[in-house]
Amino acid sequence: MTGKISIGVCGWGDHDDLYTQGVKPKDKLAVYASHFPIVELDSSFYAILPQKQYQAWAQQTPDGFGFVVKPHQAMTGHQRGAKRLEERREDLFQRFAESIEPLVAAGKLKALLFQFPPWFTLTREHVNYVQWCVQTFARYPVAVEFRHMSWFAEPYREKTLSLLRAIGAIHVVCDEPQVGSGCVPIVPEVTDRRLALVRFHGRNRAGWRNPGGMQNWRDVRYLYRYSEAELAEWRPRIERLAAQADEVCILFNNNSGGDAVRNAKQMIGMLGAHPQGLHPRQLELF
Repeated sequence: MTGKISIGVCGWGDHDDLYTQGVKPKDKLAVYASHFPIVELDSSFYAILPQKQYQAWAQQTPDGFGFVVKPHQAMTGHQRGAKRLEERREDLFQRFAESIEPLVAAGKLKALLFQFPPWFTLTREHVNYVQWCVQTFARYPVAVEFRHMSWFAEPYREKTLSLLRAIGAIHVVCDEPQVGSGCVPIVPEVTDRRLALVRFHGRNRAGWRNPGGMQNWRDVRYLYRYSEAELAEWRPRIERLAAQADEVCILFNNNSGGDAVRNAKQMIGMLGAHPQGLHPRQLELF
């Protein structure tokens, strides 16, 4: 392998097995950064956060730590109907860009993660929108994750990858349940040599969709613990990605049952991808 491999999980607040009793919420990120070198930031998906929040997070993490930041849900088509923000698209994108500036200035923005919803199908309109998003944020690494099978069904698989390469976007490689059209297959391809991004969502087929309108659906959707054999399936894929990209970032999102940290640490051991430059573990004592 040639590319650097960085492994982390999605969010830092809910991984109870990382924190000793008495660790305050405001100290959790610093403790998290003694275990992992990257994190996915999800709170940005729900609100345009003030700059001071990003500045605090940048200060709480060591040099070399990276954030994969999800843009606001109105920017990826998750808000529909009455929930839609009544704001010009350009203004919304500008507000978001201004909000993350402290991370950019600190050199800690690993990538923007545009995760599009299952109803974001392969259409000319959506192709144009993906291109517009990437071009608007051309100064940052932009990763694109699709959630509808149409993007990778034959004969469109290669066309989708060619599109991402042409516009300079990072293809997000996903491990997720294969249920109906609201999912994507494993497509271990690099479209931007700077970075390959892999996200593990679990394989909970029963919980992936919510046809019955369960109120706690999002609490069970990512309920899954990968076995050692399932993680081992990924070793040759990750090695191929690392041979083509300068860095491979791996994020575990299977935390409905608290399994993300366990699986992330298993993967670190399996790949020998032990991170350097973390906060000292003594921070857990405070």
